[in-house]
Amino acid sequence: MLKTHKLRNRLFVAAVFGLLLASSPMPAHAASKEIIELQTQVQQLLDMVQRLQSTLDGRFGVLQHLVEQAADNSNQMTATVTALQQKINAQSEAGNGKLDAVSGQVQSLNDSLDELKSRIAKLDKSVQDLQAQLQNIQSPPAGGSPAGAIPAGGPASPAAGLPGSVPAANQTPPLQETFQAGVRDYNAARYDVAASEFQDVIHYYPLDDLAGSAQFYVGDIAYRRGKYSEAIKDFNAVLEGFSGNSKAPAAQLRKGLALLQMKDKRDAGIRELRLLIQRHPQSPEAAQARAKLNALGVKSSPAPAR
Repeated sequence: MLKTHKLRNRLFVAAVFGLLLASSPMPAHAASKEIIELQTQVQQLLDMVQRLQSTLDGRFGVLQHLVEQAADNSNQMTATVTALQQKINAQSEAGNGKLDAVSGQVQSLNDSLDELKSRIAKLDKSVQDLQAQLQNIQSPPAGGSPAGAIPAGGPASPAAGLPGSVPAANQTPPLQETFQAGVRDYNAARYDVAASEFQDVIHYYPLDDLAGSAQFYVGDIAYRRGKYSEAIKDFNAVLEGFSGNSKAPAAQLRKGLALLQMKDKRDAGIRELRLLIQRHPQSPEAAQARAKLNALGVKSSPAPAR
């Protein structure tokens, strides 16, 4: 563009110079063929200047059109990107809602499974008790009196053979019934009653595997009530004392989510979810952890150290 402008200026100067020469007085004998040729050249220069001006005007119009078209494309692209961002945000919010719903459904299924296991264990215990009673009926103790026989000297008193007074009944609550009742109350959102029943299981049967499951429910009740610090302690008790329990993956998932709910614990929550994925990669809880990390814009595994 700069070179074209300089060329046009030079041609214009040459044309002006030619006009000055043509208009200057000359001897009569010189106003002949040379003057005519000079005038012809000047006219040609003027024509060239006009053609160059037309060409520049045309190119400038094309350039201006291209600039306007580029601006329109840029505006359209900006609008498209904005609409896409809004759509992504809406899908992300919908995905988070679906994740919470799926998490609740999975938890309900796990709770139902625990209740079913408790019922099966109760039925199994009842069958074992019936078998033991049948064996006692079919095989009375050696040397014992036959069933229904009255000992010599008349019927024995109820307290016969018992030194002192009758001992008090055992106050320890039954394991399966107490845990099953806690699960029922938990599913019915009677959290105070459920927490008390689960605490009884933990207190009276601390070494039983159901104590680990009861510990998880105690933590989950605290989590649902927004007591995240208390919930984290309960989940840690499951992970440290009952690492092989079926509720361990769920405890670690809830622990990570509880940490994320706390203002200054985001990094710790991310580490906990990544650890869950590493320990139980095929579990439903690991899938929920991946979805949560993706919603946060975080990778499921940490970047390798360099």
